[in-house]
Amino acid sequence: MSESESENPAGALRAAVRERRMPGPRTRRALLQSDDPALARQAGRILKNLTVDGDRPREVEVAVLATCTIGPFEPLLRAQLVGAGLLPTVRAADYGTFDMSLATGSFTRDGDPGLVPVLLDAGYFLPGDWSAAEPDVLEKHVEGRLEEFRTLLAGALQHTAATVVVHTVPLPAQVRHGIISVRARSQVVRAWYQLNAALLALGEEHAQVVAVDLVGELAETPVQAGDVRLYRYGDLPYGDDALLLLARLVRRVAQARAGLSRKVLALDLDNTLWGGVLGEVGAQGVQLGGLYPGNCYTELQRTVARLREQGVILVLASKNDQDQVDRVLAEHPDVVLRPDTFSVRMVDWSAKAGNLRRAAESLSLSTESFVFMDDSDFERAQVGDELPEVAVVSAAGDPAYLVDSLLRDGWFDVVALTDTDRKRPELYRNRALRGDFSSGFDSSEDFLKALDLGVEVAPATEYTISRISQLAARTNQFNLTGIRYDEAATRRMSEDDGHLVLSVSVTDRFGDEGIVGALWVERTPDVWRVLNLVLSCRVLSRGVERAAVGWLAGEAAKAGARTVEGHFRRSDRNGVAADFWTGAGFAPAASAEETAPGDAQVFTLDAATAAGIAPEWIALNERNGSPHE
Repeated sequence: MSESESENPAGALRAAVRERRMPGPRTRRALLQSDDPALARQAGRILKNLTVDGDRPREVEVAVLATCTIGPFEPLLRAQLVGAGLLPTVRAADYGTFDMSLATGSFTRDGDPGLVPVLLDAGYFLPGDWSAAEPDVLEKHVEGRLEEFRTLLAGALQHTAATVVVHTVPLPAQVRHGIISVRARSQVVRAWYQLNAALLALGEEHAQVVAVDLVGELAETPVQAGDVRLYRYGDLPYGDDALLLLARLVRRVAQARAGLSRKVLALDLDNTLWGGVLGEVGAQGVQLGGLYPGNCYTELQRTVARLREQGVILVLASKNDQDQVDRVLAEHPDVVLRPDTFSVRMVDWSAKAGNLRRAAESLSLSTESFVFMDDSDFERAQVGDELPEVAVVSAAGDPAYLVDSLLRDGWFDVVALTDTDRKRPELYRNRALRGDFSSGFDSSEDFLKALDLGVEVAPATEYTISRISQLAARTNQFNLTGIRYDEAATRRMSEDDGHLVLSVSVTDRFGDEGIVGALWVERTPDVWRVLNLVLSCRVLSRGVERAAVGWLAGEAAKAGARTVEGHFRRSDRNGVAADFWTGAGFAPAASAEETAPGDAQVFTLDAATAAGIAPEWIALNERNGSPHE
C-alpha cells in the first residue's frame, strides 16, 4: 500500500473493488489491527461488492444466525474476513427466525455455508419477567433454555457440514444489581457462569462446533458491551465495539479453519526478547527477570516458549554479534529461550528482510507463514516494504504490553492441535541437520538411500482425521486439485465404504516426521479415483508421493480394481506437482488442450503395474492392514 493508501484505507479498498482484486497485504493487515468500529463498518460496506478476477483467494460462505438484531455485525465480520485473506459471502437470517432456522435448517436454503456464526444474547436465556426473590426459579429457566438451544443446535448440525461458532454471553448489569440479596445474587451469577461453561463445552460435544469466549474478551478490553437504550429501542444488545470483538473471534476461527494461520515466529533480541542493546550494555546489563521491566521480557519469552510447545517454529533475527548472543542464550540464568529452541538463527548485520527470506528457504516455507516481531520502527518498515506478506508485530513502547501485542490477532490459531503440530519445531530443526548430512554425497540418490526412509500409508482414524484435514487446509504447493476437504467432510468420507481417506507418515534416520500427506479416494469395483493428494513441502523431492500412490495402486489391484485414476487441477501455487502423475507412470486420459480451463486433468494407470511406482530407497511399512479387507 502506498503512503496515500496508508492515509486513506477506504480509498485503497475502493480501488481493490473497482479493479476486481483482493486488497494488498498491508491494507488487509490494517483491517485486522484497527480498533475503530466505524472504520471497520465502512470497510465492510465497501467490500460488500468485492469480486476477484483471475486466481481467486479462499472463499467462504457465511450464514449469520442471531437471537437479536445483529446491527453492523455483517460488515464488521466481512472486513475481518477479507483482512484474513478470505473472500466472503455473508448473509443473515431474518430477524425473529432463530429457532425456526435451527429447527428446519433453513439457513442452508441458498446453499450449505462453510461458516455459521450464532449471535446469542442474554434475553434468549432469561425470562421476560422474573422474580428476584426466587433465584431457584430463574436458575431453572436458564437451564431449560440452554437445553432447548442444545437440542435445536444438535438438530441443525444434521442439516449442514458447516463450522458453527457459538460464544459466551455477558450477564446484564440490570440483572445482577436487581437482586439485593448478596447470596441470591451469587447464586444467579454462578448459574450464568454455568451457562457459559456449557456453551463452551458445545465445542467438545460436537466436532462441527467451535466456542469462543466473548465474555473474556469484554473483560480484558476497555469497551462497553452494549447500550441499554439501543437494546430497548431495537433489540440490539451489543454495541459496535463488542460486535467488532466478536467479529475478530469469528475471523480467527475462519482463518484457522482455512489453514491461513502462520507457522513461524521470527524474533528480534534487543528490546524485544530482553531489554537493552547487548552490544552496549553487555550480557550482565540486559534487562531480564526480576522486577519491571525485566519481568516483562521474561513473560514474553515464556509466552513464546508456550507457542513453541504448540508447534510454532521459532527463528532468531537479530543484528548482533553471534558469539555474544550464543553466550547470553546459553548462560544467562533468566533466559527461557535457549539456543536449541530456535529452528533457525539469523544473527548477523545483514538486512532482516533478506535474512527472513533465507530462513524461509532453509525451512522450505513461504514467507507468508511468518510473523516478525521487532522494536525498531526502521526494521519493521523495511520488512513490511520488502515482504508485505509477513505479519509484522511491534515490540516498541511499554514492554508490559509485549505479550498482548504478539497474541491479540491470533496469527497462530489452529482449530485443533495435533501431534504433528507439537513436534513441528523439532522436525524443522532436523531438516537443518538433513541439509548438513546431504553435503557429503555425490548424488541425490545416494543421499536418499542413506536417509533410511520409511513411509507408512494408513486409513484415517479418530486420532488422525484432524491432522489430515489440517493438511488439506494448509497445503498449497503439492496439492493436486486444490479441493480442501474439511474435518467434517473428511470424517464422512472415511466412514463411507465408497471412499477411502489415507494418511501418509514418514520416518528417516533423523527421526519421525509424523503425518505429512493425505489422499482422498473414491473407489468403485473397477476404478479407484484419487480426488486429491496433498504432501507437506518439507518432504518434497524424496519420492514419498510416489511411494504413497504405489501403495494405493497395489491395494486397488488386491481389491480387484483394474484402474487407478489421478486428477490434477492447476493453481497459481501448485506448479511443482504439475508432472507428478506422468512421472509416476500414469497416462493422460485427454490432452491438456482438450481439458477446459479450470477442469481437472485426468490420468490413468493399470493397477497391476503398481510394483514399479515406489522408489527403491523407500521402505513401505504396513501397520493397519489393507483397506480393501
